[in-house]
Amino acid sequence: MSYSKKIGLCLIISLLVLAGCVQTVQTNGDQVQTLVIGYTRSESGTYASTSQKQVQGLQLWADNVNAQGGFRVGDQIYQIELRSYDDQSDKAKVQELYGKLIQEDRVDFLVSPYSSGLADAAAAVSEQHGKLMIVTGAAADSIFDKGYQYSFQVYTPASRYLAGAVDMLKATDPQAKRVAILYEQTQFASEVAAFAQEYAQQQGLEIVLFEGYTEGNTDFADLIPRLQEAQADALLGGGHQTDGIALAQALYDPWTEIHLVALLVAPAATEFASIGKAAYYITGPSQWEPQAQYNPEGAAALGLPFHGPSSAEFVRNYQNAYGSDPSYHAAGGYAAGLILQQALEEAASLEQLQVKNALEKMDMLTFYGRIKFDSRNQHGLQIGHEMSYLQWQGDTEGQLVKQIIWPEAGRSAPLLYPRQQP
Repeated sequence: MSYSKKIGLCLIISLLVLAGCVQTVQTNGDQVQTLVIGYTRSESGTYASTSQKQVQGLQLWADNVNAQGGFRVGDQIYQIELRSYDDQSDKAKVQELYGKLIQEDRVDFLVSPYSSGLADAAAAVSEQHGKLMIVTGAAADSIFDKGYQYSFQVYTPASRYLAGAVDMLKATDPQAKRVAILYEQTQFASEVAAFAQEYAQQQGLEIVLFEGYTEGNTDFADLIPRLQEAQADALLGGGHQTDGIALAQALYDPWTEIHLVALLVAPAATEFASIGKAAYYITGPSQWEPQAQYNPEGAAALGLPFHGPSSAEFVRNYQNAYGSDPSYHAAGGYAAGLILQQALEEAASLEQLQVKNALEKMDMLTFYGRIKFDSRNQHGLQIGHEMSYLQWQGDTEGQLVKQIIWPEAGRSAPLLYPRQQP
């Protein structure tokens, strides 16, 4: 090759590197390429706090992979680059930005934004372009009712979120019959509420109040009197962090007599403790908690492979990185990366259909729990992962702590019932 042709070739490669089409570095004599994963984050709006936690988990996974020199896909080693934009908690913005990530940034794979509504908007774009997306931070079953082939869910579906609260109530107090459901009018919470209503009625319980409230609502002055009039034994519902915290506070001041309160999302957040005594006795489903004990030994007992760090290792890594305990939102972010990594390693290829095939066959245990996807009825729906129930209780020194109280086989403390004014 002539000198001028060599110069021309080098110039072309340089331009491609700058454009992000060819991304390579040299490490210990091996050529290491960069795998680009795209997503959006909510820096403002309804989902800002929980989105940040999810992003921290995903970033920790990428940092851990890169610190180990990357991971092998076939005969090539890859390190991770995360590329993201602020979606402002807006669905229209999500669709615009996922189109940009795919068409302009040419990312290799996608991770969803936080929340079912935003993830649903992103899923439509990923499907249109045939780009695989790991859906985390989103539990809505309806995302997977549309025949999408390129979206794979990390969270336990919404249809199974509050079923555990019904089971827990019946096991603890067979005399309890009256249930109220107050829910945020978002895609996720509305689906959970509808499934909870159906399941509670199947179990012989009476729904004495079923009512939605506007997204992000923090004023329950009109709803609490109706709840008191309904004389419910249990209250199920909520939606996300902000409204759930406000609802728990409203149930405490003034005191509302409800034996069992199970709220979505908010009780699992460490910020829930900020409401002090109002947090006592409140329960809620959680996708994952730091007390979880998923490890290789447990995987062996189930006859499943175990991949990634143990629960204890993940908690320690997160604490070292961010100075606090991880929430399930952060765990879901890390798990999304881990799932994609394992699928890539199994596929030994970056080709979308081969990675898709690996995801469809996946059945493994991770620090986050079991991961398995429906590949028949609701393609990509999570069917392996199970919810845990937590309750805010006082420790021996009177400090607020979260305890796992359901299912009984995995609990760290018994359920405190009935709810009493502390």
